[in-house]
Amino acid sequence: MRDQSAGPRVLLKRLRELMAEPLEPQERLDQIVRQIASNMVAEVCSVYVLRSDGVLELYATEGLNKDSVHLAQLKMGQGLVGTIAASAQPLNLSDAQAHPAFRYLPETGEEIYHSFLGVPILRTGRSLGVLVVQNKAARNYREDELEALETTAMVLAEMIATGELKKITRPGLELDLTRAVTIEGDSYSEGIGLGYVVLHEPRIVVTNLLNEDTETEIRRLADALGSLRISIDDMLSRREISMEGEHRDVLETYRMFAHDQGWVRRMEEAINNGLTAEAAVEKVQSDTKARMMRLTDPYLRERMHDFDDLANRLLRQLTGFSPHSATEGFPGDAIIFARAMGAAELLDYPRENVRGLVLEEGAVTSHVVIVARAMGIAVVGQATGAVALAENGDPVIIDGDDGAVHIRPVADLQKAYEEKVRLRARRQEQFRALRDVEPITKDGHRIRLQMNAGLLVDLPQLADSGADGIGLFRTELQFMIASTMPKSEEQEAFYRNVLRQAAGMPVTFRTLDIGGDKVVSYFRAQEEENPALGWRAIRLSLDRPGLLRTQLRALLKASAGAELRMMLPMVTEVQEIRAVRELMQKEVQHLSKFGHHLPKKLQFGAMLEVPALMWQLDELMDEVDFVSVGSNDLFQFSMAVDRGNARVSDRFDILGRPFLRILRDIVRAGDRHKTPVTLCGEMASKPLSAMALIGVGFRSISMSPTSIGPVKAMLLGLEAEKLSVELNAALDDHHSLVPVRELLVRFAADNNIPL
Repeated sequence: MRDQSAGPRVLLKRLRELMAEPLEPQERLDQIVRQIASNMVAEVCSVYVLRSDGVLELYATEGLNKDSVHLAQLKMGQGLVGTIAASAQPLNLSDAQAHPAFRYLPETGEEIYHSFLGVPILRTGRSLGVLVVQNKAARNYREDELEALETTAMVLAEMIATGELKKITRPGLELDLTRAVTIEGDSYSEGIGLGYVVLHEPRIVVTNLLNEDTETEIRRLADALGSLRISIDDMLSRREISMEGEHRDVLETYRMFAHDQGWVRRMEEAINNGLTAEAAVEKVQSDTKARMMRLTDPYLRERMHDFDDLANRLLRQLTGFSPHSATEGFPGDAIIFARAMGAAELLDYPRENVRGLVLEEGAVTSHVVIVARAMGIAVVGQATGAVALAENGDPVIIDGDDGAVHIRPVADLQKAYEEKVRLRARRQEQFRALRDVEPITKDGHRIRLQMNAGLLVDLPQLADSGADGIGLFRTELQFMIASTMPKSEEQEAFYRNVLRQAAGMPVTFRTLDIGGDKVVSYFRAQEEENPALGWRAIRLSLDRPGLLRTQLRALLKASAGAELRMMLPMVTEVQEIRAVRELMQKEVQHLSKFGHHLPKKLQFGAMLEVPALMWQLDELMDEVDFVSVGSNDLFQFSMAVDRGNARVSDRFDILGRPFLRILRDIVRAGDRHKTPVTLCGEMASKPLSAMALIGVGFRSISMSPTSIGPVKAMLLGLEAEKLSVELNAALDDHHSLVPVRELLVRFAADNNIPL
């Protein structure tokens, strides 16, 4: 019996030699189709390449009319070739002309050929072209011949991806892989970023496609699969992985895929046809992805992501790829592309080099977006398909104002955005000119404009922005970027440095707020069904009093001789504040006993984020020196919307009547008890919503430093009392159908208030 894998292996060996020879691209392609035709005993072999205008152009042929090369064309979805490219599925026909999609191209002379085998040229599931063989006699091609042609198509995919065919692409035309793409997403952080794509989870580029020893490659695959299965079983057996929940479901899916014999068999077949183990994984991954990308069922599409991730893990096992190697040669103007990522992962990148962030998932109030906004970079979210359409190093423009991402932009668009960046720079200069201007409304109300911070690199912006101080210092960021738990001495030095750089301006430290979506790698919390409502912030700190007392001690020592302003996150009951006060008192006594200097003044506050405190407002105001409203979480919990779920996070308006009434009640309670109230959520960062806050009575708000200029420009033109009268009337009107946002926009327009 003939070894059916011998033919493909001989072919791939010859192709390897051809790829190594110093040939011009057209000559290389011509020899490749000649070799394929000879090896498969085909009378025709042709390569069609997809152009950026959606046209498949004949780039090389053996057997058809040579004069039709670069002239014969089919649109995507047109003819047999167009059908293969559009569906990313092969076609094996004994009588091609009888197929309803057949389209006759007279310039090729193909009317005498009946049997037809065509396969898509795939890269990461995308069709880059089509490879075809034909014969005069009617026949069905064998399964091993189909596999051989698909394997050969991988070599052509690499040739297209490396840009080698640019030399023979007609002037004025581009290949699909290099075409300009615009993705419409949601604006999560304003700004314009011009730079180059950096994939957060870079695809592993397999360069070693063709094997020398099939048995060795089979063993390599088996060893890698064994290691992969062990790692998944190990993750599932860990105590912190709960017996139920989404996380476990994903790992169970991984285990199912890792033990799937169909997957393993397809990879082994590809190796038997001459591919290396890693090339076999990539081939099967690309084939499977191409099929699954057309699915409409959201559950099955999610399983595609699981399968994709598992295949990438297997590729890392085989290639020894380390994620750290991806940061080598990091561009000076990077735009990070990710399906989703955590705040700590963003902070791992060289901050001074990051110009923007593109997310396929997430929401405007997720913590990675808050951190990105603090870094002053543009963010676009819900950019579906961005990761698959981009390659590392692609030029890209991110428009955080309009929520658009332009991958490989055309020259005219690039120039237009360069001009837009220059205009924004001039506008920022105008805001900087307001830095030393007192933030006083037209009718004489002094508004305290403070900034949010969390890292030492944020501190220079305190003076640059003209802020009145730091209304929220997120102490957890120090923990999130550290590889081990910061010691008491490290925390103390950090807080002292913050106060020194603040140069006497007030700094409000928020105690440790981890848990939920704020993951600390060295602190393993138990998996929770709903972490936003679970063991996080003050709940975690009170259950781990040693952790809290260490931080309190560090804050007290760092603030020696100065004022210490600190507040507690996610307070649910006033009793929690009293419990922390007791711990604080113990630390004060301890430090006094050993002769340590203490702060000259202690301002003890709480964050109002949990709606339960709305029914404890009087007790709360009596218990603390100040209250800070965390509008992000308060809105999430009040409106029952997951701020990380884009399908519902935009369903309700933060400027709607219900939420503005809640905020007004808080301000009025503060006025009754003469307890200062501020707001430090993202709501304060937009001029329109900041205007609403002033209208309901806030006289102190905290925001990202880049927002202070636009907000100050707004309030300098605002008559606060006039707005308050109109806004309160609208909030008290229980019958009006006019949205409050519309009223605010009209008020700004009528009074020439810049937004």
